[in-house]
Amino acid sequence: MNYEDFIKAVELFGIISKMSKKDIKKRYLKLSKKYHPDMQSGSNEKFIELKQAYEILQEYMENYSFSFEKDEFKKQFPAFTNYKNWVK
Repeated sequence: MNYEDFIKAVELFGIISKMSKKDIKKRYLKLSKKYHPDMQSGSNEKFIELKQAYEILQEYMENYSFSFEKDEFKKQFPAFTNYKNWVK
């Protein structure tokens, strides 16, 4: 995987900001129905491109290195860091 392939995958999926693996999978399933060769607007080339893009995104997300620092935690779970505000 190189950065250009990664950017193409991000653009194909329309990723603008943070998305979970679950969100990516939902988007993949929706797009795969749209581009499936058996569908009227589908194409075999676009379907293969989508599958390869999904594999790139999955690989990236599987191999992401997490930082176990306080700032990273707050960024990933902003609501949880303010739990005292919602627990009474």
